[in-house]
Amino acid sequence: MKQRKTNVALVTAAIFIGTFMTAIEGTIVSTAMPTIIGSLHGVHLMNWVFSIFLLTNAMATSIYGKLSDKIGRKPVFLIGLTIFVIGSLLSGLSQSMEMLIIFRAIQGIGAGAIMPVTFTIIADIYPFEKRAKMLGFNGSMWGIASVIAPLLGGFIVDQLSWHWIFFINVPLGIFTFGLVWFFLQEDRRSVRQPLDMRGTVWLLVALLAMMYGFQTLAEPNGIWQLVAMAIVATLGFWRFWQAERRAVDPIIDLKLFENRTFVIHNLIAALISGFVIGFEVYMPMWIQGIRGMDASLGGFAVTPSSLMWVVGSFVAGKLLGRFQPKPILTGAMIWLLGGSLVLALVPQSTPYFVFLLVAGALGFGFGLVITITTVTAQAVVAPDQVGVATSFNTLSRTLGQTLMVSVYGIVLNLRLTQGIAADSRLNSYMLNELINPHTAKNLPAAVLPTLRQILYEGLHNIYFFSIIIVALAILANHFEAKRVLTKETIQESNEES
Repeated sequence: MKQRKTNVALVTAAIFIGTFMTAIEGTIVSTAMPTIIGSLHGVHLMNWVFSIFLLTNAMATSIYGKLSDKIGRKPVFLIGLTIFVIGSLLSGLSQSMEMLIIFRAIQGIGAGAIMPVTFTIIADIYPFEKRAKMLGFNGSMWGIASVIAPLLGGFIVDQLSWHWIFFINVPLGIFTFGLVWFFLQEDRRSVRQPLDMRGTVWLLVALLAMMYGFQTLAEPNGIWQLVAMAIVATLGFWRFWQAERRAVDPIIDLKLFENRTFVIHNLIAALISGFVIGFEVYMPMWIQGIRGMDASLGGFAVTPSSLMWVVGSFVAGKLLGRFQPKPILTGAMIWLLGGSLVLALVPQSTPYFVFLLVAGALGFGFGLVITITTVTAQAVVAPDQVGVATSFNTLSRTLGQTLMVSVYGIVLNLRLTQGIAADSRLNSYMLNELINPHTAKNLPAAVLPTLRQILYEGLHNIYFFSIIIVALAILANHFEAKRVLTKETIQESNEES
């Protein structure tokens, strides 16, 4: 019996819905976080809600990437989607910050399949010339989500309960599952080599140790815990490197790192993604905690970023047809450097519309950089490595976000701790109340200016640190070759599609 062909239109729709689902999840959680803190308390654990999701996402990404090359994109996507929906349901049922963190870890394991496999499916069903365009359309889901999420999230948080921000993933997940199940057709691949579990385990050990070390740095004995975790992480990476050298079918092919362009573009993607997460997580906190606005406006402050990200993706596709990646990335990252400088210098009294303008400008730069690094990383590897290369690109971005969430948390917590210790009237509970505009009105009026000044200084420190991150990305791009995309590499990429 002749196998049905893939329905490209419906599979593309499923990809977009899957992206929308993960996009709206991130935006709503950022919007609702001040309310979640006010309900469950534990501002010191806030970063773990984001970090554990990103960490498990990163770990799962490497496994899913290899599995997608072994057994196909379809089963891997469906498995990840199912886990994500289950994690979302459990997160919505959380009754404590600790429970939420555990269930967010499950959610992250599922999300680790959605983004990288959707990128790989796009590479499979579209030629090189259309990939940047389709990534732009895919990115438009972030823009749509950014418009809907603050309004929907604000309504849910203000009128219902923050628990419901996770439940909305369930119907979307079921519908997406059905589209992929029925309309994505591909040949199953025989699995002759076992999965590289040894390499996977050592990579998990290394990343978990590194992550935990950064998270504990702000604690009383944090420096010694960081040193201990650094030793464990170093050992883990060393054993991972040994395992990959000996593996018949390594989880991450070390030969990929012999390609300078591949390495540089993934490094840039990691650094800029670290900047993105700092902007998206802490901008709502600025609007709600310092300006005293509600959750809807806090979430809406990042909406222009997502919308202009789409524009940047489309422009990236046009520019890649005429120029090499290096000069485009240089200009885009200088643009981002200017945006980060503005965020690091604006005063407390800055009008709301200024944040909207800055968000739009940053989003345009993000769209350029992330799209170009993704498409280029796919184009410069062998056709049979596109799946692994795409997954590693997603892994790089996720690791950049994971590490930077931890670093930003350290930067913020250090300033908050210093500020509270310097004034006997203050305590950490007051900061929990300040971040949630519904509870901030219960604080004594005499301490509000001091609390807002402490939070303001902490957030400014985060954006000063972001300047360094963008500068490092510009430096990395300096070492890139002037010409990396040739007619031959593009032709090979198209033949694989």
